[in-house]
Amino acid sequence: MVGNRIKITAGDVVMSAELGGSETAQLLWDALPIQASANIWGDEIYFGVGINAELDDDAEETVELGTVGYWPPGDALCLFFGPTPMSTGNEIRPASAVNMLGMIEGDSTVLKAVSDGTVISVERE
Repeated sequence: MVGNRIKITAGDVVMSAELGGSETAQLLWDALPIQASANIWGDEIYFGVGINAELDDDAEETVELGTVGYWPPGDALCLFFGPTPMSTGNEIRPASAVNMLGMIEGDSTVLKAVSDGTVISVERE
């Protein structure tokens, strides 16, 4: 269902995102609420979500600032707020292609305040 909104909480950081209409986005929606420990990789937060989706035909190898993605090799939800160790220049490059789930609303760079290991929760809004 297009337009499903989620609330992401990581320590003192709280934000909303809107999911698109992909099959993987629906799998995430159906699995909510989720709570996990944040992993930091450059300006990306990722964490396991237990949905086991395959790589979509339209998966992307570079993403926009604020992208909410799903990384099949790690069964992980990814929140992109800047360059990663794989990036060249100003591009935002995941470790490998990600399924596009949605976009964070507002300033995603506030995620820079989140530390590795912070408890992160994702729930329906």
